[in-house]
Amino acid sequence: MGPEGKTLLNIIILGFGFMFMFTAFQTCGNIEQTVIKSFNSTEFHGSGYTSMAIIYGVFSASNLIAPSVVAVIGPQLSMFFSGLVYSGYIAMFIHPYTWSFYTASVVVGIAAAILWTAQGNLLTINSTDATIGRNSGIFWALLQFSLFFGNMYIYFAWHGHVHISDKDRQTVFISLTVISLVGSFLFFLIQKPEPEATPSEASESLLQTESTESASIVVATPGLGSQALDAFSESEFIGCFLLQSVMSATKAQSLELTFYSGVYGTCIGAMTQFGDDAKSLIGLSGIFIGLGEILGGGVFGMLNKCNRFGRNPVVLLGLITHFMAFYLIFLNIASDAPIAPEEGTHLQAYITPSVEVALLCSFLLGLGDSCFNTQLLSIVGFMFREDSAPAFAVFKFVQSITAALAFFYSNYLLLHWQLLIMVVVGFLGTLSFFVAEWVVVSSRRDTDYDSI
Repeated sequence: MGPEGKTLLNIIILGFGFMFMFTAFQTCGNIEQTVIKSFNSTEFHGSGYTSMAIIYGVFSASNLIAPSVVAVIGPQLSMFFSGLVYSGYIAMFIHPYTWSFYTASVVVGIAAAILWTAQGNLLTINSTDATIGRNSGIFWALLQFSLFFGNMYIYFAWHGHVHISDKDRQTVFISLTVISLVGSFLFFLIQKPEPEATPSEASESLLQTESTESASIVVATPGLGSQALDAFSESEFIGCFLLQSVMSATKAQSLELTFYSGVYGTCIGAMTQFGDDAKSLIGLSGIFIGLGEILGGGVFGMLNKCNRFGRNPVVLLGLITHFMAFYLIFLNIASDAPIAPEEGTHLQAYITPSVEVALLCSFLLGLGDSCFNTQLLSIVGFMFREDSAPAFAVFKFVQSITAALAFFYSNYLLLHWQLLIMVVVGFLGTLSFFVAEWVVVSSRRDTDYDSI
């Protein structure tokens, strides 16, 4: 197998590893607030929203140390050990205690920072400028199959269940723990890439490879005069990345991630108007979110249909798709659904509650999220191929701190206020993406833009 085939295989294995891991973890996040409401134990006092806020808050802070960890032990081992921590968090729900619940939330936040920094590093070193868009789409589509399989299991396992018993909970989380462990061990199948290099560039390529694998190797630094000559171009890239970071913090992707991964499923499960199947509809909603994610990842990543026009049209489509979903959710779901008790809410929104509309919104949420994410992975990987681990760490730092804030206010805000925040922030974030993309274009005019 040639170098290009090996790198493509690495991307596929990476995608399958994350698919198994997040079949377990995303399903866990989607149902945990509903499960917690159904606990029979009076000794447990916890909130799924608070747990996710802790995870993303610690995730954000841990991105400061994640590149060093990845550099010392390598991306492969980093993802494996992080995967074991994810499995431990899921297994905690088999016999939950308040102290173990929140302790596991802190530890998995640290693991998440290391996992996603290593993922960004592996994605980048197995890609070129010509393949980064394709590889981002392949990875994202495989990852989002996790929403399809995990939530399909929940739909059939909980069909017709008004109350989630201890036995129901334990069966689900034992299964999810095993699935997560399978994903962790798949990372050992990833092979070291063999980048092609011309003879005249051999020594330079070797230096770049070593600097990627270990932060302890110091790359030769140009002289002061050379630094002065390069200052303008460097400031352009730094400014562009700062804009990208602001975009990732302010646009709806990180807030919408919070909404679809933990809040929206809870809202559907709380709607008594949906009948006895409301709890199982949480799984069905996750399936439709996954279908939207997979479709978006395939069309805008693997097929690269929009590359000739740049990334902006895809991001604009994501914004429009999100706004359609938010408007329909506002009309269809009761305002107190995110914070309703276990017995649910009897309030009605502005139309007769419809399961079909609720599932359509799930699909639109997934499609819009994939529009944003495929373009984010592409632009960050393209701009920072030679120093990808710190770049993805900063990107995830800003993204996760926003998600932590969103999970925190989800404990208190009614649905219409949460939707309003996502609309305003999504519009401003999309504008900031446009600015970042234009800076990339102007700073790389001497390259083939169609290859992004």
